[in-house]
Amino acid sequence: MTILQGPTGKTVKDPVCGMDVDPARAAGSYAHAGTTYYFCSRHCLEKFRAQKEAPAPAAMAAPAAAPATAASEYVCPMHPEVIRATPGSCPICGMALEPRVAAATAQANPELAAMTRRFWVSAVLTAPLLLAMWFAHLPAWIDLALATPVVVWGGWPFFERGWQSILHRSLNMFTLIAIGTGTAYVYSLAAALAPGVFPVSFRDHHGEVAVYFEVAAAITTLVLLGQVLELRARGRTSAAIQALLGLAPKTARLVGSGGVEEDVPLDRVQRGDRLRVRPGEKVPVDGSIVEGSSSVDESFVTGEPIPVEKGPGDPVTGGTINGKGSFLFQAERVGADTLLAQIVRLVGEAQRSRAPIQRLADRVSQYFVPAVVLAAALTFLAWSLLGPEPRLAHALVNAVAVLIIACPCALGLATPMSIMVGIGRGASAGVLIKNAEALERFEKVDTLVVDKTGTLTQGKPRLVSIVALADESELLRLAASLERASEHPLAEAIVSGAQARSLPLAPAAEFHSATGKGVVGRVEGRAVALGNHRLLEDLGIDPGPLAGQAAKLRELGQTVLFVALDGRCAGLLGVADPIKDSTAEAIQALHREHIRVVMATGDSRATAQIVASSLGLDEVEAEVLPDQKGAVVKRLQSQGRVVAMAGDGINDAPALAQADVGIAMGAGADVAIESAAVTLVKGDLRGIVRARRLSRAVMRNIRQNLFFAFVYNILGVPIAAGALYPVFGILLSPILAGAAMSFSSVSVISNALRLRKAAL
Repeated sequence: MTILQGPTGKTVKDPVCGMDVDPARAAGSYAHAGTTYYFCSRHCLEKFRAQKEAPAPAAMAAPAAAPATAASEYVCPMHPEVIRATPGSCPICGMALEPRVAAATAQANPELAAMTRRFWVSAVLTAPLLLAMWFAHLPAWIDLALATPVVVWGGWPFFERGWQSILHRSLNMFTLIAIGTGTAYVYSLAAALAPGVFPVSFRDHHGEVAVYFEVAAAITTLVLLGQVLELRARGRTSAAIQALLGLAPKTARLVGSGGVEEDVPLDRVQRGDRLRVRPGEKVPVDGSIVEGSSSVDESFVTGEPIPVEKGPGDPVTGGTINGKGSFLFQAERVGADTLLAQIVRLVGEAQRSRAPIQRLADRVSQYFVPAVVLAAALTFLAWSLLGPEPRLAHALVNAVAVLIIACPCALGLATPMSIMVGIGRGASAGVLIKNAEALERFEKVDTLVVDKTGTLTQGKPRLVSIVALADESELLRLAASLERASEHPLAEAIVSGAQARSLPLAPAAEFHSATGKGVVGRVEGRAVALGNHRLLEDLGIDPGPLAGQAAKLRELGQTVLFVALDGRCAGLLGVADPIKDSTAEAIQALHREHIRVVMATGDSRATAQIVASSLGLDEVEAEVLPDQKGAVVKRLQSQGRVVAMAGDGINDAPALAQADVGIAMGAGADVAIESAAVTLVKGDLRGIVRARRLSRAVMRNIRQNLFFAFVYNILGVPIAAGALYPVFGILLSPILAGAAMSFSSVSVISNALRLRKAAL
């Protein structure tokens, strides 16, 4: 279990379901070993208490906070807090555990191999029993001989898990299977060995006590078949991570100091090494090209199929595929630091997270199995009192049918399977979802707040205008000398403009940056200030006639920076950041998704309005400081809107945290994966459209699964209990109930697997 510690008043995570919990409003708490745990529901509290207070068998979860080798750990798909060092079954739901981190290639599944072996042996022994049921009557001792290996050996895992569920006070599907098949077998065993002890109410019209060995054997075999199909289908939910892991090549071509090239294992590559990538090869690690050029297929990163032209100085990402050219690059990120490794880790963690909608299934499951046992008992009672002769035999058969058909496996799998497949599908399209809660929230978003620079625009501003009251070159040289100490994109544009004119830059002293306003300092003994009108106001400098010039440049869509020298306004610099080619298309697609787009930028209102008008944005918040964007998001939320915020994940951190869904706009290997709930590996608004469509597809899929699981049990239990018998004379055979139960979970998983081909 994940250990949570935190004073009251701070949000912590429920150790069972992973949901955020305010301790002051928690449904309950539990103190253990000096730590207080808080829970979102009584259901989670009871589960946690049962696990902590029950004897600690080998199957119980290992601490989630301690794992050092995640690749060798196994986790339950329905209860991700359950972690073991070896394969086995979940102590809560009884399901087979699966590797916490998928391997690059499909690995042998010992659970699947064992279930497959038990199924085939059981099928061979059960076939004669079923044939005899239709065409001939076998002696009871032959039925016993054939059914015993099936029920006792083939069904042993179900009895074992059913018993564990009782010990852990966490009743599950295997509780019902064990009770149902065990009852049918033990009853038949007694009837075969000591028929004289049974009263008349158990005997048929020929005076014989019926045995149900074929029922117990057939149910066991069908459940084994269901487990085999389910385990195979669950294995396919890891396809996304396996595909990502398969992108990494096994070797890299290392170029030594003497120019000698050799192929070395990938784990020998170190930061700073120079590597050769030949035509058609995969890029081994992240780095920057130092020699040569080529086109590189980055579709796994960006979701875009068109190769990107790369040359000296351009970044390359491990796992991308080189085209026809050849290039030499320097390794910058290796091992776990590469973008591919981070994506695999993030996707793996997200696939194990729990969506809020899972609470519905959890609440139902809390009472479901006891309710089914009660329904089976009432069925037995009703048939024993009101049913036709032999009453008790009918009562037993129908009670077993109720127990078998109502297994809650489909209900438990409905949400986690869709989450696993959906998050994997998003990763293949360059949309990284940090947790299932964000995926669920995104569906409800109706307002998107975006920054301008780097989100709507290319994020690479260019110096396009210079207005100087005196020497234009000197004005630019001093301004660029000061801006060289800044990391702002506008500063880079000014420095690049000066370097393009071959102006000699000087070192700056007493440099100071005023967030959202500009920079000040001294260059060659002169006081230099560069920024917007708010900076001039703070410094008490009058822009004079340059104010009119600034207004004209803003009308052209340029960002205007005033340059002050020695306390007097000396000129203007106009910088333009071209709008991305994909932005207009993305805005139109967002509008089709009924999402209102709001731009929040620090630029002047005139500049912002020009960009907004050209793109058809719904609202503009201009001249907003970075720390004020959170207030913009909060205002929209106060209007009842569900707000997503897209930014760079650093300067926009307060707004990203305030938003219902924070979206980090990434850029290749520099993506800040940990900064938001959703990360777009390529900084492109079309990724937001993909994320929205993914959210809607996954939530629709989950609702379909939950609907099927609920309707299946709502209809199945009454039919199994005999609700159709008074009118139609129809009874549901326990064998058919077993078949229906086995295929219900497979149907849910199959529906979830459709998300692998969801159109984004």
